[in-house]
Amino acid sequence: MHGSERKDGMHSTPEEDPRPKLWPRVLGSMAIVGFTVGMIIGRLQQPAPLELEQIEELPTGLALWFNEEPKIQGDNVDGAVVLRFVAAGQPWNGQLRIDNKVARWKLERGEKGLVLTLLAARPLHGDWRTAEVDGRWRLEVSLREE
Repeated sequence: MHGSERKDGMHSTPEEDPRPKLWPRVLGSMAIVGFTVGMIIGRLQQPAPLELEQIEELPTGLALWFNEEPKIQGDNVDGAVVLRFVAAGQPWNGQLRIDNKVARWKLERGEKGLVLTLLAARPLHGDWRTAEVDGRWRLEVSLREE
């Protein structure tokens, strides 16, 4: 076997090329540009986030106004009405009168969005429906005693 020592002024391994290696830089630059363009296109195609804009008190319940149609999960839990929806919004609370009796409501942030809880001293039952009004979505929650 031959070693890598000099023999007659020559090496057994070729000398290193003194020119810079541009191919890895070109591939890296193309990857960064492609990633950036993909992120820009993704942000442009992303829909506007669902946002709670306003809450109105009605004689029989509440009306919640959204900029897009909300997906609602609702339950009647131990006499309280609990609605969950994936939306952005500020925590609010208040009270309203149903049949001259006070019911309290509270809107708070949950794990995946907002949680609306309606509670009174007596068991409540709630019905809700959504409708599009003038380009906005209205969620109307109607309450009654059980």
